[in-house]
Amino acid sequence: MSEADKHAIHTELDAIAEALDKGKHKRVRKLLRVMHPGKVASVLEALDPEQRRVAWQQVDDNTEEHVLRHLDALMAASLLRDPHDDALSDELDEDDEHGATTQIARVRDSLEAGKHKRVGKAFRQMHPAKAAGLLEALPPDERSTVWDMLDAERAGKILVHLHDEVRARLALEMDEQELAAAAQKLDLDDLVDLIQDLPAGNGRRLLQTMDVRKRQQLLSMLSYPEDSAGGLMNTDHLSVRADVRVGSVLRYLRLLEDLPDHTDKVMVVDRKNRYQGVLRLSRLVTSPPEMQVGEVMDADFKALDVTLTSNEVARRFEDLDILSAAVIDDEGVLLGRITVDDVIDIIREDSERAMMKLAGLNDEADMFAPVLTSARRRAVWLGINLVTAFLAAWVIGLFQGTLEQIVALAVLMPIVASMGGIAGSQTLTLVIRGLALGQVEGGNARLLLAKELGIGFLNGLVWAAVVAALAYVWFGSWQIGAIIGAAILLNLLCAASSGLLIPLLLRRFGIDPALAGSVILTTITDVVGFLSFLGLATLFLL
Repeated sequence: MSEADKHAIHTELDAIAEALDKGKHKRVRKLLRVMHPGKVASVLEALDPEQRRVAWQQVDDNTEEHVLRHLDALMAASLLRDPHDDALSDELDEDDEHGATTQIARVRDSLEAGKHKRVGKAFRQMHPAKAAGLLEALPPDERSTVWDMLDAERAGKILVHLHDEVRARLALEMDEQELAAAAQKLDLDDLVDLIQDLPAGNGRRLLQTMDVRKRQQLLSMLSYPEDSAGGLMNTDHLSVRADVRVGSVLRYLRLLEDLPDHTDKVMVVDRKNRYQGVLRLSRLVTSPPEMQVGEVMDADFKALDVTLTSNEVARRFEDLDILSAAVIDDEGVLLGRITVDDVIDIIREDSERAMMKLAGLNDEADMFAPVLTSARRRAVWLGINLVTAFLAAWVIGLFQGTLEQIVALAVLMPIVASMGGIAGSQTLTLVIRGLALGQVEGGNARLLLAKELGIGFLNGLVWAAVVAALAYVWFGSWQIGAIIGAAILLNLLCAASSGLLIPLLLRRFGIDPALAGSVILTTITDVVGFLSFLGLATLFLL
């Protein structure tokens, strides 16, 4: 070895040893990744046993075998001998009472101990959906550390299961060659989702890495809105003509290496690729080979219009209990198909989105999103809530003199507002769900309003009597009891009508009721509750 090589190794050794002492394992990985396997072996030999063990965990799996060739047999055997390598994989596959929390702790403990090979091996062996869930539960630095350990094929499988925001961040951490390699493993519909999540420039560059046919298919799918049938469909499907014999279709299918995922039927088209119906695989394999497809196909199976919204698509799948459906344009030309796995994703995402919207978190899928980004998103609704709080405070301020004379009113005020808020949220939730499912519209809104007012009136009478009796026992005044009872009855009637009318009005103005409805409803029930209670008290007690 020349003096120059010895000096280079010594310099690299100092840099790696310093990074190991400071716990900067990512820097160690970067340094080792650009070194020749022989130099890596020399550095490992020069480190003390504990540093060597941690540094070995940072060696890339692709170069591991080459590094071992440069080490003596005894040291190579000691590095390969880790009884805990399979333990983490087994532990992460276990479903115990502590669930994901314990698994997250195990991954983090292994990362902090520098046992990156154990973590990488575990993530490569577990199901991609489970790996995606654990990745999203890790802080950004640790998430990036694990992501760097995965090869392109594995990364592509995991990308499919990540939330949009996390998927985009991790995809941007990959260089263009790695991202292109990962994208090659994705189905077309998943690839469309990835391109839509990336910044425009990155998405265009990724498209350029595809072959001409695949790029044209992607551009066609990207031309439709993301939440439409066109944006959800996959152009990977099987189609035959009605005048072909069943035996010919069977021979054609046998020539294929594999069928597209979730293939339960073959689309039937004419010579202009216009949709005619479907040939179910169950019917195909049980029909005589000399029969024509047109004789055994299902011509009544309706296709989905390319402009249908994702919610309408999900509802169609649920109503018809199907695994896949064709997608056609306004001229009946077959464009692609949608499969049940995409519909399940729609249902899951809609459920999560609805839950987040109730708290005013419209777009915060990443728990560890940057602080400034999350703060900016939440600040809008905090500001709106502040305005509504001042409005309620202004109403209370109108009756400052009444409150100074009868202190008991201040004690009972929250009861009126709380009862109205709960009753209103029950109606609001019911109506928002009905709107999402297409069960509430102008034709039945009046009947639903009458029903909700009836519920509000009955509950109002019952709880008004209960609260009035409690107020009488507490303060010894039947007048205060009667006033709070009347206020609760009025507020519950107001809550019932507001819970129905607010989402209908918001929907008419193009505003999502799930996002804005609860804020407006709370304001109305607070204002009406305080106004009715304090107004009646001022009128009858002073």
